[in-house]
Amino acid sequence: MSTVETPHDAEVDGEEALASLRRQAQHLIAELAGPVRRIRLRSGPAVLEVEWHPEEPTRADVPPGLAEAARPGVPAAGPPAAPVPGRAAVRAPIVGTFYRAAEPGAKPFVAVGDLVRPGQPVAIVEAMKLMNEVTADRAGRVVAILVEDGHPVEYDQPLVELDPA
Repeated sequence: MSTVETPHDAEVDGEEALASLRRQAQHLIAELAGPVRRIRLRSGPAVLEVEWHPEEPTRADVPPGLAEAARPGVPAAGPPAAPVPGRAAVRAPIVGTFYRAAEPGAKPFVAVGDLVRPGQPVAIVEAMKLMNEVTADRAGRVVAILVEDGHPVEYDQPLVELDPA
């Protein structure tokens, strides 16, 4: 088990602390050489603990690109689409499954041609049964959705392409 503690900051609210812990977990897992079975991170009162079941492959157990193929029923992802130079990309905040809508059958957060403003939700990425909202960091017009609904995404993968507004 690996434990990382960060100094408590009274001004950091729980949501910010949890987001920070998620980023730390992603970086820590990427840096570890062996298989990861359990990780616990704490920042003040916020605690993030993740445990993988022995029969499930972890990122460290399976070479990149094969993790999705090792899970039955999950479509394998092709190479990530790259944004066009000069356009902004809204990127995945975490490894998980990309969804365009909040629930099956619901209207997508955004469609090609929509104008978005900073902080507006454009998608969600599900990771470990948690729905992580993906928001635009700048204003723009949606010119492309780079990932198909329900497909796996990697950390920092471009998801939505924006023309500056």
